Amino acid sequence: MNLIRHRCSTSTSKIAEEISWNGMGSSAAAATSTAETSTTAKSKSLWPSVLRWIPTSTDRIIAAEKRLLSIVKTPYVQEQVNIGSGPPGSKVRWFRSKSDEPRFINTVTFDSKEDSPTLVMVHGYAASQGFFFRNFDALASRFRIIAIDQLGWGGSSRPDFTCKSTEETEAWFIDSFEEWRKAKNLSNFILLGHSFGGYVAAKYAIKHPEHVKHLILVGPAGFSSESDAKSEQLTRFRATWKGAILNHLWESNFTPQKIVRGLGPWGPDLVRRYTSARFGSYSVGTVLTEDESKVLTDYVYHTLASKASGELCLKYIFSFGAFARMPLVHSASEWKVPTTFIYGVQDWMNYQGAQEARKHMKVPCEIIRVPQGGHFVFIDNPQGFHSAMFYACRRFLSPDPDNESLPEGLTSA
Repeated sequence: MNLIRHRCSTSTSKIAEEISWNGMGSSAAAATSTAETSTTAKSKSLWPSVLRWIPTSTDRIIAAEKRLLSIVKTPYVQEQVNIGSGPPGSKVRWFRSKSDEPRFINTVTFDSKEDSPTLVMVHGYAASQGFFFRNFDALASRFRIIAIDQLGWGGSSRPDFTCKSTEETEAWFIDSFEEWRKAKNLSNFILLGHSFGGYVAAKYAIKHPEHVKHLILVGPAGFSSESDAKSEQLTRFRATWKGAILNHLWESNFTPQKIVRGLGPWGPDLVRRYTSARFGSYSVGTVLTEDESKVLTDYVYHTLASKASGELCLKYIFSFGAFARMPLVHSASEWKVPTTFIYGVQDWMNYQGAQEARKHMKVPCEIIRVPQGGHFVFIDNPQGFHSAMFYACRRFLSPDPDNESLPEGLTSA
């Protein structure tokens, strides 16, 4: 494992100054070696900055991650954890890959107080662990925080994705996470998953409940199926020419990341517009500062524009309309781990799916809703999210958990 220790002393404004989205190339240039810069300077000068292609790579993703995490005050260690080339005893390499080379999971571990409970954080689709940048300091005050990039995402290895079924695709994420857990020698931890990461976390906890003492699903995907009432509207839409085209694109595994890559030098501007709108003008909670927006945009661009890998899971896990092909509600009776669901009040993910699942669960389950928060509730309303987290984990944090009351502003569903 390659361990790199970071103490975040550089000011955010200074880091943000290094990233110029007017030229759409400074962030990449900042991560380029001196040798690369000297050999390409002449060719770059021949093109207007708006027409320059912005290269990306794992090294550039890690550099962008470091700039984003400069906002975090808690020291952390970044490492690439070797998970081998495939599950033990399997003839399938992550998965059907032609290469036997080892794969790595990008991991950050934050300093914590001794004996703090371990919280493992798993990001969602089209995201990476850096999306939790607004939460690491507060959570690290009570937990030992370990955040990962799933296989095929962020700064982790990106093997060729050649899965051919829902079962193989689920195994890609579940088995690679289990190999990571073994390499880190972890057990008895709290597992948090957001959105698609919630789907993976839930499936993992069903298969390996002995390692997870509490499951936290934040706006999880995978609780709705095409048998839901709202699927009737989708069926009618599919019958239109627009619906037919979009459904064909979905089944062809056309992903949003392909748009970012296809736009070439205009890709960074598209990402900037998205982050500025989603976490700025259209935010339902605490708006990103200008400096936060710059470093997050830089980070998001590099994670999206890199080689397609884990993103290609989409059509195998969900049908068009984000309906799960193997809905989690169908396996709710199999759950063996106490579970807390956390939703932003404005989350487009339907919390009624969690309510339906709870009816079939044989373990403790609660559903918490956080005001002024959408699907990225931990970015929109970090304070409310942290309150929900501390309450959800009160059995591990409070000397008298039975007398803890739901924090003000939060609601129980």
